[in-house]
Amino acid sequence: MLIGGARVGSVSGKTYEVCNPATGELVDSVPLGTAKDVEQAIDAAEKAFPTWAETSAEDRGVALANACELIKEHASEIAQLLTAEQGKTLFEANLEIHHLVHGLEFYAGLASKVRGSYVPLPQKGAYGLVVRQPIGVCGAIVPWNFPLTLMGTKLGPALAAGNTIIIKPASTTPLATLRTAELIQQATYAGGKGKLPAGAVNVVTGPGSEVGEELLRNPRVRRIAFTGSTEVGRHVMQVAGKELKRVTLELGGSDPMIVCADADVDMAAKMADTGRFFNCGQMCLGVKRLFVHDSVYDTFVSRLKGILEKKTVGPGTEKTSRMGPLHLAYQRQEIEAQVEDARSRGAKVSIGGARPDGEAFSHGHFYLPTLIEDAPWDSKVVTEEVFGPVLPIFRFSNLDEAIDKANDSIYGLGSSIWTRDLVNANKAIDKLQAGNVWVNSLHYGYDELPFGGVKASGLGREHGPEALDYYLEPKGVVIAGLA
Repeated sequence: MLIGGARVGSVSGKTYEVCNPATGELVDSVPLGTAKDVEQAIDAAEKAFPTWAETSAEDRGVALANACELIKEHASEIAQLLTAEQGKTLFEANLEIHHLVHGLEFYAGLASKVRGSYVPLPQKGAYGLVVRQPIGVCGAIVPWNFPLTLMGTKLGPALAAGNTIIIKPASTTPLATLRTAELIQQATYAGGKGKLPAGAVNVVTGPGSEVGEELLRNPRVRRIAFTGSTEVGRHVMQVAGKELKRVTLELGGSDPMIVCADADVDMAAKMADTGRFFNCGQMCLGVKRLFVHDSVYDTFVSRLKGILEKKTVGPGTEKTSRMGPLHLAYQRQEIEAQVEDARSRGAKVSIGGARPDGEAFSHGHFYLPTLIEDAPWDSKVVTEEVFGPVLPIFRFSNLDEAIDKANDSIYGLGSSIWTRDLVNANKAIDKLQAGNVWVNSLHYGYDELPFGGVKASGLGREHGPEALDYYLEPKGVVIAGLA
């Protein structure tokens, strides 16, 4: 683990194995963390906090920028670790590192741009100020699908604002996180004379039932940022709420994509492929329900099927692979159950719907990219979050119908519409129940824009300047009686 600037084992003395989802082979072993390890990390983070909070905002930004340079220098090493533990292709791993660096650079530039305000008051000879101060020790609970970028969306604004942080990576993907956090902890500023204080960045590996729970329970951790399932998110809010912690939750999604009659069908099909099958479909923010206008339905489905027929499934380390395995065995089982539920109830599996054949796939969690037509509206592929390479497609005849269907979900993370008609675009922007709407664009979380969900997709926002609001405490100040 990384505690107080040093790589250490667990006080338990125990470790656990991290295995490759493409081969089942051992990648490495890491410490099996406990609540006591979290206590030590909190001690280190609390010790580092005063120094880091008092470091100038300019220098905090420089340190983050230096961290980005260190990450870029070791990008190839980090990408290999990420692919080995998570399963994604090396191409996807390198894109994730690129996104991480871009996000950290964004907050490096934003660190010195935080503003307070002057407030006129009704009292004569007095005025008010609003100052914004760091909160203290923050906890980040990160999932396995994008372990680096989703760490960065928490670490970047936390450090830029002057907080210290403890990261709890998913048990199955700690390796790239540990290496990256170690590099960030080594960041310097002031021409190398200033150093990020030891304990500014900490990583505790181990089970959520113990490591994660301690972060939620411990009153010295004042801020929790969580990305994961809606079910676990409710638990996070319940436990952290007892200590009145500031909490943000980025949870599940079932993003609709609406393709209108006047859409660029070729581009929309390409983006549906990327938006659903990137990272083997393991995305909270991803196209999970596709609505296509009757007049272009057949053409669109033909284009998308053609793309998927050429998609090579295989281990992420192979240059020919365009889609790696699912991350976990039980996840593939869940996908198979969702597909079989739709198939048994009359849905048409247009492509995929099975594991790939061959000895090369026998030890990994591989599944073919899958399209499903005519799925019943109450089937699992519609009502549940589908966290894998499966996409149900539906016809519609008018936009109001498509928007109503798109909104008929407990989730509201992302959404998109493909149209050349500004009236259609504005209607979707206004009516779609989602934290983000893309018009003629891929579902992609830009660091420059706030990102988060409504309904069962969570609360609060990451990305954008807005994210800093969750890492700074506003303090009202009244000044009177000064000559």
